[in-house]
Amino acid sequence: MTAKVAVIYYSATGAVHALAEAVAEGAASTGAEVRLRRAAELAPDSAIDENPKWRGHAEATRGIPEASVEDLAWADAFAFGTPTRFGAPAAQLKQFIDQTGGLWQEGGLADKPVTAFTSAFNQHGGSEATILSLANVFYHWGALIVPPGFTDSSVYAAGGNPYGTSAVTGPTGDGPDAAALDAARYQGRRLAQTAIRLLAGSQVTDTEGNTPATEVRAMSKTA
Repeated sequence: MTAKVAVIYYSATGAVHALAEAVAEGAASTGAEVRLRRAAELAPDSAIDENPKWRGHAEATRGIPEASVEDLAWADAFAFGTPTRFGAPAAQLKQFIDQTGGLWQEGGLADKPVTAFTSAFNQHGGSEATILSLANVFYHWGALIVPPGFTDSSVYAAGGNPYGTSAVTGPTGDGPDAAALDAARYQGRRLAQTAIRLLAGSQVTDTEGNTPATEVRAMSKTA
């Protein structure tokens, strides 16, 4: 049994990109099929050009496909990454999420495991608030939130954020340290393992003749 995991993120200067790659590596280590996708950039070139790191990262990651709603329809589990913007997700990731209404109405986002990760300039720069803000979306979807919790030593080593991996970039802007990357790999592995267990359980349920959740939703719309 394997799973399909979509890792969807926005990164301006590369910190969240590094975390996203680590989450994808962790998921892939379970045998999961992984899609790494970036949210489309919304900022004008004039703003990007003012920050050499932003421009450099934009150029370096052009080869990574942009995220589409089809990636969510394909996946059995999702991981979302974003820098912290005043304690909330970046507009680029939110704009992608705002395109999912049709898939949500079809029930295509329900019952799927999801997790989130972030980065901020300061240690207390709103990381937990950002992840909790994304959780509000997941509640509406009916998705199954899979936080790292305090379930592995890597979480403690990275600063102890049970909501999701959070990196502190600081004034040097060097990106996530080794501990944060290890925690991100663990988070991706935990997400994929949860998805695999759920998929195995759903096969048993279907074999026993119970009605799958997708059919229950369809019947409720025609009742």
